[in-house]
Amino acid sequence: MSTCLITEGVAGSYGAQVMKPGATQSVTYTSSTASAAFDLSTRLVRIIADADVFLAFGAAPTATATAIKLVANTAEYFEVDAGFKVACYDGTT
Repeated sequence: MSTCLITEGVAGSYGAQVMKPGATQSVTYTSSTASAAFDLSTRLVRIIADADVFLAFGAAPTATATAIKLVANTAEYFEVDAGFKVACYDGTT
């Protein structure tokens, strides 16, 4: 099983890499597994996973092998809607 680490935040005036960190989540996944809903103040998330991961965002997301792919140990920032979730999938099951 792999782990996807999610940091929620609000963007600073300098862009995505400067954000006020907020809540953090850890999602263990093989098949598509959704996070908890983001806080109402969350506008950005920073995601890093210990293995390649496919990501889907939404109110009830399901990640598939055609979703956004993030390579292992690479941090990426995504603009999100408050209350949405991210689903993580390893692409093999």
